[in-house]
Amino acid sequence: MKIHDLKPQPGSNRPPKRVARGIGGKGGKTAGRGTKGQRARGTVPVGFEGGQNPLHLRLPKLRGFNNPFRVEYQAINIDTLDALGETTVTPELLREKGILRKKGLLKILGRGEITSGIEVSAHAFSKSAEEAIKAAGGTVTVLPKPWGDRRPPAKGNALTNR
Repeated sequence: MKIHDLKPQPGSNRPPKRVARGIGGKGGKTAGRGTKGQRARGTVPVGFEGGQNPLHLRLPKLRGFNNPFRVEYQAINIDTLDALGETTVTPELLREKGILRKKGLLKILGRGEITSGIEVSAHAFSKSAEEAIKAAGGTVTVLPKPWGDRRPPAKGNALTNR
């Protein structure tokens, strides 16, 4: 077989639709474009909205948003606490030892095992970490967040109904 012998499958190459060839044919006169107007006469750019600011310019360019109420924790696992060999663990102690690098909230996670009972103070605990520390004979103290409660006031509050 040679290149000049190749031809498309029968029925795969259909002839193009012949529009605007008089009023007798199916695609005649207005050729499926309706009557009058910009779209009947010439080409219109994709997304053109007649001079109105188009949708792709009205929408914000950056994706997502920054949640102003995000609470970011530094996570420490209980196997790290066990390796310290201390009886009382606080965020200040972990900063002194260099385990916590920046000032912020501390959350204890439950990876690993704990062998001795220790007193742990942190801003948050996972359920598995809390259970493991209590099972080893230790105590868990949840520290208050430094900013208090940041939720908006409840609806129907006396201050808002003036």
